[in-house]
Amino acid sequence: MPLTSRRLRAALLATASVTLVAATLPAPEPLGIGDRLFPHLGNPGYDVLAYDVSLTYKGSNSKPLDAVTTIEARSTAPLERINLDFARGTVRSVEVDGLEAEFASAGEDLVVDTPARLPAGAPVRITVRHTSDPSGDEANGGWVRTSDGLAMANQADAAHRVFPGNDHPADKAYFTFRVTAPKDLTVVAGGLLAGKRDAGGATTWTYRTHHPMATELAQVSIGRSAVLRRTGPGRLPVRDVVPAADRAKLEPWLRKTPGQLAWMEEQVGPYPFETYGLLVADTETGFELETQTLSLFERSLFTGTGHPEWYVDSVMVHELAHQWFGNSVSPMSWSDLWLNEGHATWYEALYAEQHARKPMERRMREAYARSDAWRAAGGPPARPQVPSPDHKISLFRPVVYDGSALVLYALRQEIGAAAFDRLERTWVRAYRDTSATTREFTTLASGIAGRDLSAFFDGWLYGTKTPPMPGHPDWRSGTPRAATAPQSPARAPKPE
Repeated sequence: MPLTSRRLRAALLATASVTLVAATLPAPEPLGIGDRLFPHLGNPGYDVLAYDVSLTYKGSNSKPLDAVTTIEARSTAPLERINLDFARGTVRSVEVDGLEAEFASAGEDLVVDTPARLPAGAPVRITVRHTSDPSGDEANGGWVRTSDGLAMANQADAAHRVFPGNDHPADKAYFTFRVTAPKDLTVVAGGLLAGKRDAGGATTWTYRTHHPMATELAQVSIGRSAVLRRTGPGRLPVRDVVPAADRAKLEPWLRKTPGQLAWMEEQVGPYPFETYGLLVADTETGFELETQTLSLFERSLFTGTGHPEWYVDSVMVHELAHQWFGNSVSPMSWSDLWLNEGHATWYEALYAEQHARKPMERRMREAYARSDAWRAAGGPPARPQVPSPDHKISLFRPVVYDGSALVLYALRQEIGAAAFDRLERTWVRAYRDTSATTREFTTLASGIAGRDLSAFFDGWLYGTKTPPMPGHPDWRSGTPRAATAPQSPARAPKPE
């Protein structure tokens, strides 16, 4: 080979390697990590350490955004091909460690041939230049169009409709968001503001998370927004993002957050992230969402009529509780969802009991009356039925809300209030910033209780019928009382 520049030599080697790989590798196919509910979600062979997601928004929430997603990862097995989850957008180019790589689509995967075989334990940087398209079916998640811009709703399997990545909560990573938008718009994202730069008629905003985050919890808001700031417990920065025209109307609700934060800290310990606040969006999603450090709420929840104050408070506390349960401690698999929603519903109900005289025992008795029906319709709490392929959000059934809070109520009855309180605090402290399993929770509970709770949990988490309620032998499931049982406000129809 004649003497060449280092860059040209690297390019020639990369071309030769890609040709060899293309000749020997089988056809691209979608992979997954084997999640029972989402078999093709996530990808084997690597662990993502950090995402850097750059987006350029040109003022229209129906046109694709130009985007560059850079992924810093480490291989966990030898790799000649890397699968990324990505389903809505055009891929223009892919580089692996700075070298151009061949790529193809397979199902909802972007399949990348590495220029050279990666050994296990190797650092790898993947750069994807692509578009991010908000014009698709919002019912399946991803970008949500608002009256003045965009927001994200990526739960459970929709982050890969916004950016490529390893879209499963078992693989949490740090995030940097760099969003360029017209100067008259405000951009806010998960984490804290790390920089703001004007150029021409646009502004580039940079946000970074200080803790790892699951892809489904990512949030970027673009719109004509006001950012309202206040201080929470321990001088925690609290920032709310609201339609600018509604700031005065929303203030009576927003000023409740510091007190709710203090209440949650009294229950389970220190808030686990660098900031918190509400993102109030002028859109209709049918739910509220616990995106990390910046929970998404529909404007109509606060500005509509007929919403009792206790109900709105309950929704706010539900999403706040998720910052501990689901965000800081994320589910290792989607079958562990009951740990997220059961706990958020538990603290939502406890707050309503303490602040609005809505008795927990009454709510749990009513939930018990419906529990067998919920299990028949959606599966037991820790083994939920597979969601409908054309409506993935159907995973969020009553059994994972009040049906799972009922499990926690039964556990408290079984082991006592003091042990239950110790369990909750220990759980969020021991598994902070990680993904954890149902088995880890039940093992911890047995350790704190000082006895084997396997039989208790087998019935309450996996049984097709609801076990007898400790301390309440008279409770029955399937009685007419069930007709009045509430569902958690987080995804329930709004009351009139």
